[in-house]
Amino acid sequence: MAERSTAAVDVADNSGDDPLAAQADKAATDGEAHADEAAEQDAHNRGGERKNRERPAGTTPELHSGHTLARRYRLEECVTRLDGFSSWRAVDEKLRRAVGVHILPADHPRTRSVLAAARSAALLGDPRFVQVLDAVEEDDLVYVVHEWLPDATELTALLAEGPLEAHDAYQLVSQLSQAMAAAHREGLAHLRLTPGAVLRSSTGQYRIRGLAVNAALRGISADRPQRTDTEAIGALLYAALTQRWPYESDAYGLSGLPKGVGLIAPDQVRAGVHRGLSELAMRALVNDGATASRQELPLTTPDELAKAVAAMPRIRPPEPVFTTPPEYQRTTYQQGTYGRAQAHPGSMAPPVTMPPAPLESRTGKLLKWTVSALLIAALGLGSWQIADKLLDRGRTTDEPGNSRTTDEKQDDKRKTPVPLAIQSAKEFAPDGTAQNAEDAGNTHDGDTGSFWRTSSYRDGPDLHPQVKKGVGIVYDLGAEQEVSSAAIALRYGGDYTKVALYATDSLSPSGSVDSMKKIANGQTSATSLKLTATAPVKSRYVLLWMTAMPYVSHDTTFSNAGYKQAITDVKFTG
Repeated sequence: MAERSTAAVDVADNSGDDPLAAQADKAATDGEAHADEAAEQDAHNRGGERKNRERPAGTTPELHSGHTLARRYRLEECVTRLDGFSSWRAVDEKLRRAVGVHILPADHPRTRSVLAAARSAALLGDPRFVQVLDAVEEDDLVYVVHEWLPDATELTALLAEGPLEAHDAYQLVSQLSQAMAAAHREGLAHLRLTPGAVLRSSTGQYRIRGLAVNAALRGISADRPQRTDTEAIGALLYAALTQRWPYESDAYGLSGLPKGVGLIAPDQVRAGVHRGLSELAMRALVNDGATASRQELPLTTPDELAKAVAAMPRIRPPEPVFTTPPEYQRTTYQQGTYGRAQAHPGSMAPPVTMPPAPLESRTGKLLKWTVSALLIAALGLGSWQIADKLLDRGRTTDEPGNSRTTDEKQDDKRKTPVPLAIQSAKEFAPDGTAQNAEDAGNTHDGDTGSFWRTSSYRDGPDLHPQVKKGVGIVYDLGAEQEVSSAAIALRYGGDYTKVALYATDSLSPSGSVDSMKKIANGQTSATSLKLTATAPVKSRYVLLWMTAMPYVSHDTTFSNAGYKQAITDVKFTG
C-alpha cells in the first residue's frame, strides 16, 4: 500500500496561513456530468425504531471506512476532514483500482463551485494533471472522484530529504510552468499550488493535483489568478533550490527566511545554486522589488515563465557516480594456510619442510635442457622462413600487377563510426497537428526516463491513409555531417513500428517528405531500432519520420489505449 503522502489529493493546510498571494474560486467554468448510480444513505436505529437524524447544514456527513458510494466506491481511509468536507482513499470496485474521493454535503455553501470546478477540470484531460474521474450529486451528498497515484512521491517528501539537483529543479519549473500555461489557456487556475499539490512519478514526470478543485473546496479566489499561480511556481522553485520557504513563516515542513531580511536570492541562501534558476525564481516571485538588482522584467504568467525556462541553456543531468570496488582479499587457502593448525600463543610452531621446486630435481633439469634445445631449433627455423619470404617479396615487387599504394590499402579499412552530437530538435507536423512539441528535446537529453510521445489513435498500426502520413522530429547536428546510421530507443513494443530517416534543409522543412532524400528505413516489434544507410548521406538536418505504431493498452498515464509510440533516445553516427 502506498504512503498517504504519495497518492491522496492534498486538501488540508500543512502549516499555518498560506503566504502566497493566491486565493481564487473563479478558476473553473461551469460544466456538466452525469451521475452514475444512487448512493446509499444510512439510517440509525434507536430503540427498535428507525429515525432519520438531522444534521446542521454544511457539516460533513457521518461516513466511515467500508462505506460504499453509488454501490461502487468503497471508502478505505480518511485523509482529510476540514471545513465541512472530507477526503478519502477509496477503491473503485467496478474497475478494481484505487481512487481518491472528496465528499461534502449537498447543502454546503460551496457545493456549486466545487461541482463546476471538478467538471471543468475533467474536461481539460491534460495528463500533466491528476485527472478528475467523476463529479456527482446524489441525495444529500456531493462527491468528486479523482485518480490515485500509488507510485508517485509528493514534493513535500522530496524537499524533506534536501534541495533538488539543478537538473531536477529545472525539470520541475519547466514542467509545472508548461502545464499551468495550458490550463490557463482553457480558463482554469489552481490557486493552491503548494508542495503537497505536486507529485513526481517513478519516471521523473511531475503531475499537479487539485486543479481548480482545491481552491473551490476552500472558497479561495483571486483577482489575478495567472499571477497567483506564477508566484506559486516561483516559490516551489525557490524551495527546490534552497530547501527554504521564501517567506518569513515556516510552511510545508520547510523553514522560512530570517525575519527582517526580506526576500533574498536563492544563490545567497545556499552555496552552489544554479545562477540562472535563482534568477528565474526571483523573477517569478517579484515581491517588493526582488528583481531590481538584476534589472530583469518580472514574470507574471505561467506562459511567460515557460518561455523564460525554454530560453535558458539546457541543464544536463549529473553524471552517474561509480563506487570503487573493495580491494581484493586473499583467502587463507591462497595464502598457504589451508589445513594448518593454528599455533597457540607462547608456543613454537614446528618447522615446515618445503619440498624442492618441481624443476630443481634431476628429471626436471633434463626436461629444461630438452625444452631449451627445441625452442632454439624452432627460432632458427622461423627466422630462416621469414628471411626467405622477405627475399622473395623483394624479387616480385617490380612485377606488373603486383603494385599497390599505401593509400589504397588504407582505403580498404572500414572507417570507425563516430557519434554525431545533436544540437537541438523540433517536432515536424506538416498537417499542422502537433503530437507533443514541447518534449521533442527529451529524445536526445541523455535521460532514459524522459521521452517524446505521440497521440493515441484508433486505427493502426500503419497511420496512412486512415490517420495521417506520419509523425516525426527534425534534428540539428550543428553542421553538415555524413550520417550513416541511427539508434532509436522506443517506449513500447508490439505489432510493429516503422521509422525512416530523411535528409532535409532546415529545422522547419517547407517541402513534403516525398521530396526529401531518404537515408535509411526499417521496422521493429521491440523497443529499439537500428537504421543503417547503404551509403553515408551528408546533411545538417535529419528528419525521423514514423509511419506505423503498435497498439498499447497498459500505459494510460498520458493518453488512452490505442495505437501510439514514444521515443526515449536517439543517437546518430557518421
